[in-house]
Formats: sequence, structure tokens, C-alpha cells
Amino acid sequence: MSIVDDSPEEAAARAEIASVADIVRRHAARRGAKTALYYEDQFLTYADWDERSSRVANGLIAAGCKPGTRIAYLGKNDPRYFEVLMGCAKSNTVLTAISWRLALPEIHYLLENFDTEFLFIDMDFAAKLEEIRAARPDFRGIVVIGGHVEGAESFDAWRHRQPAIDPKLPVSPDDVVLQLHTSGTTGRPKGAMLTNANVLNSVRHTESGELGEWSTEDIVLTPLPLFHSGGTCWAMYAPYVGAANYITREAGSPFILQALASAPITKAGFVPAVIQQIINDPAFDRSHAKSLQVVGYGGSPITVDLLRRAVRELGCGFVQMFGMTETTTMGTTLLPQDHDLDRPELLASCGRPLHDMEIRIVDAQGNDLPAGESGEILLRGGAVMQGYYGRPEATAEALRDGWYHSGDAGYFDTNGYLYIRDRIKDMIISGGENIYPAEVEQAVAEHPAVLEVGVVGVPSEKWGEEVKAFVALHPGQQVSEAELIAHCRCRIASFKCPKSVAFVDALPRNPSGKILKRELRAPYWAQREQAI
Repeated sequence: MSIVDDSPEEAAARAEIASVADIVRRHAARRGAKTALYYEDQFLTYADWDERSSRVANGLIAAGCKPGTRIAYLGKNDPRYFEVLMGCAKSNTVLTAISWRLALPEIHYLLENFDTEFLFIDMDFAAKLEEIRAARPDFRGIVVIGGHVEGAESFDAWRHRQPAIDPKLPVSPDDVVLQLHTSGTTGRPKGAMLTNANVLNSVRHTESGELGEWSTEDIVLTPLPLFHSGGTCWAMYAPYVGAANYITREAGSPFILQALASAPITKAGFVPAVIQQIINDPAFDRSHAKSLQVVGYGGSPITVDLLRRAVRELGCGFVQMFGMTETTTMGTTLLPQDHDLDRPELLASCGRPLHDMEIRIVDAQGNDLPAGESGEILLRGGAVMQGYYGRPEATAEALRDGWYHSGDAGYFDTNGYLYIRDRIKDMIISGGENIYPAEVEQAVAEHPAVLEVGVVGVPSEKWGEEVKAFVALHPGQQVSEAELIAHCRCRIASFKCPKSVAFVDALPRNPSGKILKRELRAPYWAQREQAI
């Protein structure tokens, strides 16, 4: 066990948790007066959370939302999201959080293609409501969070008029409870269907030691957007343990530094871009992190240089998690003891497979590859999604013979550590050589003038494709194309080095913060029949 203040009674109570809704029920019964959620100057106890989520569940049932109905949430981070999440779990409906960073046509697409029937919308986005209502006049209900809009009920009033009795609908482990949309870096987002069993498999890793040590006294910072699997899945660990989440409205460093100054936060979940933003913020001071014990991170590759800086600046343990929305973020972990600054080869790894997650590396024909050889990463385990909603062909392509085909390329070393090379589709083939952009990006990023970098393949008459780097520099820094290419030649094979460098103000990113490499490639391949 790695819940440090655990007892046989607590472990027995957790063992009885059979659905996501049971998490809040059990802790309301055992520690109802304990704070479960902090947010700005508000807090919510487990008893409050349990009661309010029952009211939400009854409101959805009264609106005619039957088991399996898709419930949309469009809003920034707010404690009411968690009331809705547990309300959906108790009513056996499915919560699908929609990215508030999307353009209105993209929001329309998700609301329609996910067959959503009820909408919770943040007051910040009320200006979109008229068009949303016009496009979806068949909604069973629209509830506004944090304000009032004519023709729609405010969340607090709507919730308050519902009965507080837990409906206790029957729920199966295989019933879908969350439908989180994928990033859509290569096309339209898909809805990954996560069941009660998937979520419980994920959170139970807090007991195995593979996510570090946990305590009921933890206060866990949750700044990542909750429409993202890294936000919602990370936020589920604390309630499973009986600890507290500290929710920030957004993931910007001002929100995070304010949270760190306001509460003795012991754990925090970030993506690399947020880590970089925090330690580069002029307002950051080491004292901000005095209570921090562990930072969990993942979601995109991190450079060894940034990781070294973060370990030194934040002065706490780090746990890297490699997974994806389709695996409820489960896959591998790199534990604090593996973050050895004197072993850079380990810092470049994403750790070893979780005890109940099988991982294979295969070639294009599906054959297993030996240690040191790169191929596609396949995963199998209890955290793997049920499938993509309404997309049987995409599901059949991703889930084959019980294995989830990730589309990520990587390899195992002889000690069982996994190294991610890149997305299979992002791989560059130049003169017959396979080049993984992440490896080139790592080399470019080690130059002190570089803030961020994206690498793609562009057409080459001689080689078929050649490597091009898009680079944004730190403010006030300068470096030439020739200097950057020479810098790379000292670190990676010359055939992998960029043949050209384009300097940009910022890299294009999707709502989850991932670099949109298709936008970098597009101008170079526009006149070609094939973008190989």
C-alpha cells in the first residue's frame, strides 16, 4: 500500500467502492465534515459534495435523462463541475466535458456528434448560448453556472430545488461514466468512452505505490482544464484516497502561484508547458513550493533540460505519467527515485509499465520488437477505454485483439524503461532513415536561447523529406539558424539535424496545448499529391 496513513478499516471501505459514485458516498459517510474541494475562497466538504451531487442526479432524472444520456459541460474549472460529475455517476448518465477553448462551430460539432441532451454552461460563455440553443433546440435543459441568463436557469437555483435523496440507481462497472474528447491533432476529435471500471482501475493505482505516496491529508492542486483527461483523471485520485483537491480556474502561472500561496499544497498535476511557465514567471519564488512533495506531469514530451531545471527550482519529487485519454491516462510511471539528475538517460524515459498494464512494441506487421528497437506502442489493461462513441470504424482500428494501438512510437531499454520517440504519423523518413521529431526537438531545446520548438518533415528533392525546425526564442535572446544546426550536430547524428530553421513568435497549439504539426507542415506539402 502507498496510502501512508491507511488503516485496515479504510482499505476495507475502499474495497467496497464499486462505481465512481461510491467514492463520494463512502467518504461522506466516513469523513463528511472533511474538506474535499478548495476553490478560491470557497470550500466543499464531502457531505456537501454528496448531497449536492444527489440533487444534480435527481434534476437530470426529472428532466428525462435516462441511463446513458450524454450530459455536456462547457466551462472553466469550477467546483460545480465535480457536483455534475458525481451527479452523472449517480444518475448513470455520461458526463462529456467540452473544451471551452474551441471555436463555436467545433463546439456545435461535439454537442451534435456526441448526442448531448442536457447542457451545463459557464456564465463566461453565455454569449454563445443563443447560437447553441438555436442549433440544438431539443436540449432537455440548459443550466448556467455562475450567473443568470434569460431563458435558462441558474445552476444554484436549479440544484437547490431538486430532492437531496440519493437516487441509488443500479450501475454496472461497464457503464460509461465519462466521455472525454481526444485532442484532434490529426482530425476531428473523438469521444473516448470511459467506464466506471476504467476510472476505478486508474484511481486504485494510488494504493500500489506506482503514483508515489498518498495521504488523506494531501491537498492536491488541480489546475489543468477539466475537459482534458489530465485534468479530470488527476482530480479523481484525491477523492478516492479521501484527500482534498484545490481547483484553480485556469492553468496559468498567476492562478497556480496564488493557489500555492493560499494553501499547504502537497501535490500538483502539470503538463510540461505549465511547468516551464511557472519557473519562468518573474513572480515565482522557491518559497511558493515549500509544501510541495510531488509534482505529477505528463501529456506531452518534456525536455531533459526543462526537467532538470524543474527539479532544482521546485525542490520536490517528480512522477512522470505516460498514458492517454483512451487509457484513462494509465500506462507507465517514472517515480521520484528515477529522477536522478546524474542519470540523464533515465530523465528521458517515461518509466516502467504499471503492474496491471501490458505494453508491447511492434513493427508495421505487428511483430514484437526487441529492446532498443522502435515501433508502435500497444497497451492492454483495465484502464483501456470501451471505445469511441458513435465511431465503430475508429474503435475497430484502435482496439485490435484486445490491444489499444496508440499511434505513438517508442522502445524499451534492457531494464524495462519505456522511451517515447514520437507519433508514428509524425515520423520523418529522410533518405531511407527513420527520424523521430521528438529526438530532434530535445536536441534543439537544449540551446539556452530556445523557448519552444516543433520539428516536421518537409519535401526534399534529394531525400524525399528533410527535417525543418520551427523555433520560438526566449524574450531578448538571439541565435542564428547556423548556430542552432551546429548545436544539434554535437548532440545527434547529422542526418537527424534540421536542414533549416524557421523562427516564429509562438507555435500553433490545439486546445489541450499540443503542437499542431499539421499546420506547420501544410504550406510545404500543399502542392504535393502525397504528404509522405
